[in-house]
Amino acid sequence: MSTDSGSMIPPLPERSAAEQAARGGYVGPAAQSQPGQQQPQYPAAGQAQPGAYARPQTTATAEPAFVTQPQAEYAWAQPEQKQKKSKPGIGAKVAGLMVVAALIGGGVGLGGAWLGFSNFGNDSSTQQVTSSATGAQNVTINNPDDVNETAAIAAKALPSVVTIEAASDTASGSGSGVVLSEDGYVLTNTHVVTLGGEAANAQLRVTMSDGTIYDATVVGTDPTYDLAVIKLEGASGLTPVTFADSSKLNVGDTSVAIGAPMGLNNTVTTGVISNVNRSIEIASSAAPDDETTQQDDSSQQQSPWFFDLPGQDGQNGQGDNSTTTTSDSIKIAVLQTDAAINPGNSGGALLNSSGELIGINVAIATASSTSGESGSIGLGFAIPSNITERVSNEIIANGSATHGLLGASVAPAASVEGTTTTGAYIAEDPVSGGGAEAGGLQKGDIITKVDGVRVNDAIDLTAQIRANAAGTKVTITYVRDGSEHETEVTLGEM
Repeated sequence: MSTDSGSMIPPLPERSAAEQAARGGYVGPAAQSQPGQQQPQYPAAGQAQPGAYARPQTTATAEPAFVTQPQAEYAWAQPEQKQKKSKPGIGAKVAGLMVVAALIGGGVGLGGAWLGFSNFGNDSSTQQVTSSATGAQNVTINNPDDVNETAAIAAKALPSVVTIEAASDTASGSGSGVVLSEDGYVLTNTHVVTLGGEAANAQLRVTMSDGTIYDATVVGTDPTYDLAVIKLEGASGLTPVTFADSSKLNVGDTSVAIGAPMGLNNTVTTGVISNVNRSIEIASSAAPDDETTQQDDSSQQQSPWFFDLPGQDGQNGQGDNSTTTTSDSIKIAVLQTDAAINPGNSGGALLNSSGELIGINVAIATASSTSGESGSIGLGFAIPSNITERVSNEIIANGSATHGLLGASVAPAASVEGTTTTGAYIAEDPVSGGGAEAGGLQKGDIITKVDGVRVNDAIDLTAQIRANAAGTKVTITYVRDGSEHETEVTLGEM
């Protein structure tokens, strides 16, 4: 790839081992959110679209999701969508923070709550700027003799990141994706290609960083981890992303997010890895039909805090004292980063200091208010690359992916009287014939680790177990009668 002046893109700046250690930047081996703009139809590139950003309409309840430590309630951020019929909004509750899907563009995010452009700022000037800034924009290296780390990462990775537009008869939206193969396999989020569960057969159009446009079809989706693979029609010679080993990441490592926040494609933001073992529960209208509480008895948590979206039927923006519960949610293990992620970044790349993929951006937390969302506040979440690589490979091979099942009903240990450690408390006798029973686990045991990764509560355990494929053998660390033990468990299949 060359610059506008004809000079070659410089390589990543070299650093000594000492410099790398000081910066905390990991150069992992090659192993393996959802801002968007509303586009009910596909206009010519750069063409302004009067009225393109219609007032979002809620179609379902935005259920809370919980980050493990501290317990905070979240809901997917919904991209702005345009619908044939206006539907009354439904309230969404939060406790201090809201997790919003990184899907931004005129579609629906997970949970069905509209937190789109009208909540991120919908004045006419904002709409005009967004409408006129949708064309392809490659990275230009103006001074090849003075390129910093982020510029080098962007120059390497941008050809592997795409903008995805999805449209159905009733809704439209956009998100991001990453190229998996030269012949056009692309990885993104399920909620991007299904418009948050609103459309089973949405029309997909993909724009590369150089402006090339392809039609695309869905190869398969994985609602359990909100991942999907699509195939570009007639594509060849594309630049696949390089996968890093996300298990090697350290807190403080460089992280760079690339995607199309608010429809602004080829946007690059930078930060660090804030946490490597976070788990979140998030409401999902695309949650799999067999999603149950067998593994997790914590999903019915309640909160007195509410977030009332503007224009909701029967709501005045003041909230009330009633409570609701979470249902149809997914629990996923994520990386946490302070790189700016906004609606439309969903499905886009989170990269390390070598320009390798360490995660797929999926959600953000924003400060709640009665008037709208504040956008990124430095709390972004991405599905780790080790999980996304496994799931995408299974989807390409089989059309779907498998996920492990422990076979035990669990609750947060901190909520059980008399417990002395955090973890996942086995609340009932394990399922007969399941992995937990075969591994010797019993009612009253507190699971504290899965393959050495700390488990803080029931959501953590569920997310860590489902990150593995069915049939995987995992080492479970648990506490029984005050003593710590380990056992090997072969996971069943969801």
